[in-house]
Amino acid sequence: MSFVSFEYLLFLPVVFLAFNAVAVRYRWAVLLVASLLFYSALCAPHLLVVLVLVIGVSYSVGRRLAREQKERQRALLLWVGIGTNVLILVGLKLLPFIGLPVDTHPFAQSLLISIGTSYFVFQAISYLIDIYLGISEAENHFGYFSLYMAFFPKLLQGPIERSGDLLPQIRQPVECRYEDYRSGVLLFGWGLFKKVVVADRLALFVDTVYGDVHGFTGLPLLIATYFYTLQIYFDFSGYTDMALGAGRLFGFRLTQNFNSPYAATSVADFWRRWHISFSRWILDYIFKPLQMRWRDWQNFGTACALMVTFLISGLWHGISWGFIVWGGLHGLYLGASVLYRPIQRRIYKALRLEKTRLLKLWQVFVTFHLVCLAWIFFRASTLEGAFYVVTHLFDGLAGQLVQISDKDSLRRLVYLGQGSHEFIVAILAIITGLFLPILGRQIGFDHRPLVFRWTVYYLFAGFVLYLGVFETNSRFIYFQF
Repeated sequence: MSFVSFEYLLFLPVVFLAFNAVAVRYRWAVLLVASLLFYSALCAPHLLVVLVLVIGVSYSVGRRLAREQKERQRALLLWVGIGTNVLILVGLKLLPFIGLPVDTHPFAQSLLISIGTSYFVFQAISYLIDIYLGISEAENHFGYFSLYMAFFPKLLQGPIERSGDLLPQIRQPVECRYEDYRSGVLLFGWGLFKKVVVADRLALFVDTVYGDVHGFTGLPLLIATYFYTLQIYFDFSGYTDMALGAGRLFGFRLTQNFNSPYAATSVADFWRRWHISFSRWILDYIFKPLQMRWRDWQNFGTACALMVTFLISGLWHGISWGFIVWGGLHGLYLGASVLYRPIQRRIYKALRLEKTRLLKLWQVFVTFHLVCLAWIFFRASTLEGAFYVVTHLFDGLAGQLVQISDKDSLRRLVYLGQGSHEFIVAILAIITGLFLPILGRQIGFDHRPLVFRWTVYYLFAGFVLYLGVFETNSRFIYFQF
């Protein structure tokens, strides 16, 4: 059941009504049942089995960790819990590769039969580690813990919630107010706009080129790569906004996952802004332990820890050379920045560029294009196709720029087989998606008269319905992870 499906747009209000119809002390049960029904809608029974198994293992190990006093036994319990969860995740992802038949709905098959698993397994691992380190307490209420793991808005694609953030909200629910409902619906609607008006419209252009990269050189490859960079942002952040909006309807504040990542001034800054819950996870549970282990190597040890961390990040996205190269590039960027930073500071100081607007613009420009380069390996179907794109981005570019004065060449080279109308709408959608929130803050939209605001809401809803690309097979990019 996709967030952009008609079924989900019926499911969410029904759950909302049921949630508000019962006493506060039973509302967690309504949400847990709804979450299990939501996951069941994928028509993949093995996924429910995996979810229940991860919940059961993590709950029991967590409680035993909290009671155990001997350090050796506590460490053994932790590794049993982590190892079991990792084996479940790896085993599920390997099923298609070892040829075992899995009876699933075609939609689930297309997502490598593991949709959502990575997110709740990572959440389970963080829960166990936090108990072991004394950061959080074990949850004794099995129902609360199950809802923490399975809460449907964040189940399929995150955010990866820490127990210290979400469990207290489940234990002590708050009464929702009108402002929560209003902001929740608006956030959900804004995420829907990002997905169906921007991301899915850009996909029309991106899929044309990346579906047959060898049929293109130069300008089409550049445009498709830039469009994919924007598509994956609007697709993933759109899901997050919809998840956060749905959560807010029930009184939950889920983790904000994006903060203008393409305005980052460095790759490290990019990862503080992109998929924030995942970035925090790999920082706390992979990078920091490696950094401590290799601390005697000083900056070189830090660079190595970053490289290993992001190679693992690439593997988490999939067992594919493209994902490994993508992760390796980010590890290389970050490791090189650690080693280069002292020289960089001296250069900026000598040129008197420190804290200047020009330097910031340059840093944003360079960071954005380093990220774009890595996205090529993330998007291309094969490693060979990715290298083809990288080595042919500028082939014949000068001649192509001359050719676009011709109508047929313009359609082929710039519009990528689409019409001028689709291209113009895509550009306007990108501009709206990037700058409308900024404009809203500048004009103080939330403080405008009620009639004005609701008029804008209805106009915006009509805008989404009219311009949205509503495809029955549309899915979010990060569902596959």
